Amino acid sequence: RGVVKTHAPRGQGCRAINFAAFCRKLIAMKFYVGGNWKCNGTRGKVAELVEMMNTAQLPSPDAVEVMIAPPAIHLDYVKSHITSGVKVAAQNCNEYAYGAYTGSLNCEMLKDFSIDTVIIGHSERRDIFGESNELIGRKVKKALETGMTVVACFGEHLEDRQAGRTNEVVFEQLRAIVPNVTDWSRVVLAYEPVWAIGTGVVATPEQAQEVHRDIRQWLAQEVSPEVAETTRIIYGGSVNAGNCATLSGMPDVNGFLVGGASLKPEFPVICTTLAQTKSG
Repeated sequence: RGVVKTHAPRGQGCRAINFAAFCRKLIAMKFYVGGNWKCNGTRGKVAELVEMMNTAQLPSPDAVEVMIAPPAIHLDYVKSHITSGVKVAAQNCNEYAYGAYTGSLNCEMLKDFSIDTVIIGHSERRDIFGESNELIGRKVKKALETGMTVVACFGEHLEDRQAGRTNEVVFEQLRAIVPNVTDWSRVVLAYEPVWAIGTGVVATPEQAQEVHRDIRQWLAQEVSPEVAETTRIIYGGSVNAGNCATLSGMPDVNGFLVGGASLKPEFPVICTTLAQTKSG
């Protein structure tokens, strides 16, 4: 009792995670809530959203790391006007440096504007723009080499879940990310079941916990128990003020990546609810 056995990276034999120590690390972990604005926002609307965030009662940055990701054209304005307690992230980047890449955005440009976080691998990039697991892995590598923090997204489609292939699909996506990670302290993993994104259908707390738990066990086996214990795994998929409390109650859910609700006054409510639930 009190010890959870896991497999170490191949060739290192079996390792054990002390469950009590694991729980202490989770309690001490700074939780994470990201707001992905996607392709939304006029100049006027963006100014309203910034004002909403600046006047909201947000949790302490020591407890919850709050991030918003506006469209690229609004990054500079948001970064210049948002309160210092809120991080600003890009929604995408390329795998290159400067050069002849028309219509693209590289990590060096983002850093030049003091943007140090980027979302990579969102299902809309995968499904609409055809980004492969391999391309996403290369983007993760480039972003980390440039000194950025990465919110790496992955998740299964409805047909995968119905066929019982959730873990198979998720682990395949993770295998393209893991070898490209050089600093796990700058990686947030975002599990987003595609069937729950923008559909109004949300995974049950038990479904989310099950996948997050399995991801953590997979990390312990494929990377290390320490990485498994300390990496934040957040959930995305129709998160709102009405369901965030029950999702927050799951031990392996370390935060959220929020879509549509991040454009509404309920986004700060989600942030504070996470902090209250985890502290309670």
